[in-house]
Amino acid sequence: MEIDQPTKIGIWLDNAAAHLIEYPNEKKESTIIESKFTHEVMEESLEKNENLMHNKKRQQQAEYLKKISASIKNYVEVLLFGPTEAKIKLSHLLKADRAFAKIKIHIKQTDYMTENQQHAFVKHFFSNNLI
Repeated sequence: MEIDQPTKIGIWLDNAAAHLIEYPNEKKESTIIESKFTHEVMEESLEKNENLMHNKKRQQQAEYLKKISASIKNYVEVLLFGPTEAKIKLSHLLKADRAFAKIKIHIKQTDYMTENQQHAFVKHFFSNNLI
């Protein structure tokens, strides 16, 4: 017997990490994707050259957003939420790529959340916004 894969996913993200939460998700598990642009990388780059630091940040943020977008290609509906502009940047990246044209994307501003709060937010959002 084949188990249906979830078709919806919520992604809480900031500039450091993204928590991918499938809906429905009875096990309350998240997949985490972390940005390679850490505070240590910033300090190291800044010591060498400020332009180098900005270029490295831009390059690693682009890689981070591409890694997130690659993981959501098989979903029908995506909720991007979190406290920073990272969700907006990801949304623009997705809208510019035709591979994501059929995916319904929602964006919600939230504060920093615990993992349990993230799961509750995704469950509440999708259970109240059924297609």
